[in-house]
Amino acid sequence: MIDVTSVDGPQRRAAAAPDAPPLPDGAVRPSDGAVGSFDRAGGASDAAAGQRTVAAAPAPDGWPVAAVPVYPAPQPDRLTRFVLRLQERSPRWAAPLAALGCVGAGIGYTLMIDPTRSAPDAAPTCLLKLTTGLDCPGCGGTRALWYLLHADLPAAARHHLLLVFALPFLAYLFVAWAGRQAFGWRLPQLRISNKLIGVFLAAWLAFSVVRNLPWAPFTALYV
Repeated sequence: MIDVTSVDGPQRRAAAAPDAPPLPDGAVRPSDGAVGSFDRAGGASDAAAGQRTVAAAPAPDGWPVAAVPVYPAPQPDRLTRFVLRLQERSPRWAAPLAALGCVGAGIGYTLMIDPTRSAPDAAPTCLLKLTTGLDCPGCGGTRALWYLLHADLPAAARHHLLLVFALPFLAYLFVAWAGRQAFGWRLPQLRISNKLIGVFLAAWLAFSVVRNLPWAPFTALYV
């Protein structure tokens, strides 16, 4: 039996596939091992005896080498560095105190201007109502807050029903967050899902449309 693996290198390269890269002398392809598994004496093959090794086909020249791009880390600007340093050095109660100051400023502004005593012919401060005559989704909110501060719940609900409904939940969220930040309180957290937020926004949109309808009883919601 003739050992195919003993053929000279040029003949072996000619018998190989035309697109396969040439192999060095003394090496065989994995598929040639089945043909040249026995020599003339019928003994074990040289590959099994460890005398012949399979050479790996070299990679074609010109192929791009895969590399992971490395991007430099973005550096924060001066304002960001200042805010981060200020946050690190500030006490725990600084953020709740600042938020409480904003809430107090809004309440003080509402009490000072008294939006319920505006002149009948005064121009609306809302741009949408000034240009179209329609109530925007927030129209009546300041007056509703003023009536809530004076314990007049029916008048507050008449000016903005959804604000009166949402205000207790907003107040609890603020107290829970501020207490945890400043004093480490562990008050039960309200689980508000995205679906619930979507339902509330849809109800707010419907309320904004209904309050502008020119028919009774919807005309009672127009402010």
